[in-house]
Amino acid sequence: MSTKAERTTAYIIETVAPLFNKHGYIGTSMSDLTEATGLTKGAIYGNFENKEALALSAFEYNRNILLTALDEELNAPGSALDKLSNLTEFYKKYDAFTLKMGGCPILNVGVDAQHNNKLLAAAVKETIKEIEGKIALVLENGLNNGELKLPVTPLQFAKQLFTMIQGAIAMSTITLDRKYLLNTITYLEILIKREL
Repeated sequence: MSTKAERTTAYIIETVAPLFNKHGYIGTSMSDLTEATGLTKGAIYGNFENKEALALSAFEYNRNILLTALDEELNAPGSALDKLSNLTEFYKKYDAFTLKMGGCPILNVGVDAQHNNKLLAAAVKETIKEIEGKIALVLENGLNNGELKLPVTPLQFAKQLFTMIQGAIAMSTITLDRKYLLNTITYLEILIKREL
């Protein structure tokens, strides 16, 4: 059973995670945080060392939701191609999946933190590497099981695949047109079948 302090900390993180993701580290004010949580500044900072620590916890909260969902898709039973199909189906609905988070945490926090928060920027880079590694593992297992052939190393293919997905998410977000995401994912499905 968790303590009251642990429950309060969890409540703060869960409540402010979409705010930081939508408005960014600089764009999220203390009044935004107190208004959203219904807590005083002292109550918030009684649970976190500073705004940077809170923003990092908020990113990690959203990151963990994303990684858990990706693990479900990539660890589901089936062949490597089945798992890649799960991945592309997941990303077809990614905008709906990330709606409660305030959008894609990788894109939003990654761009926002690039010039104003080195800790957050580093956390996003590590998350990208982790996702690429998960995809590469599926590809490597498929290669080792004779299920597919790769034109490049598993990690290189995973990086290119994820770059295209994130690019589609960026274009979709910037233009408010989900066709960028859907068309890119459809193209990736064709590419996967043709290349692998």
